[in-house]
Amino acid sequence: MKIAVYGATGMVGSQIVAEALTRGHEVTAVSRSGAEVPGAASAQAELTDVAAYRELAQGHDVVMISVPTPRDGSDHGPIRAAHEEIAETLVPARVFVVGGAGALELPGGGQLRETEGFPPEYKSEADSFAEILSYYEDSSGVNWTMLAPAPVIAPGERTGEYKVGVNNPVGDSISTQDFAVAVLDELEEPKNENRRFTVAN
Repeated sequence: MKIAVYGATGMVGSQIVAEALTRGHEVTAVSRSGAEVPGAASAQAELTDVAAYRELAQGHDVVMISVPTPRDGSDHGPIRAAHEEIAETLVPARVFVVGGAGALELPGGGQLRETEGFPPEYKSEADSFAEILSYYEDSSGVNWTMLAPAPVIAPGERTGEYKVGVNNPVGDSISTQDFAVAVLDELEEPKNENRRFTVAN
């Protein structure tokens, strides 16, 4: 499988690249700097350059988007606008988006981002990914999947085991390594096309 990974040098994207390479897939590591990643081809592109996205999508089976919105208080608009356009851009590749936990639904109603105690520093990112999810849900003809992590995602151990849910959180945390396992499992045996799902350890 040919997989292009936006955000390939980030905390999550780098683990997705590593897991894909371990499984023998062809990977193009896409980043703003075009940094070389051992074992992968490299490409320099901004997610907001939709013409470059379209070109990458023509030559890959999957375009993985592991690009968080800015956490330094800067404008989220360009990332949201890029997703809005991508959700309406028909390409032959499957589009796989790393989402956010804050937009997950709670069993009693509402979303995680609306609960008391939700970290304020992640609120704007959660709001953005709730909106980004709506773009894909409203899209027509795009083969997409969004995977939201557990509320806490951080480097840890690769156990190869995880729990799966659809709209409700199924645990408190997941390692970036096991998150990457879940991504590649879904790509190799699709079960969640055209919807969001979530995983936790």
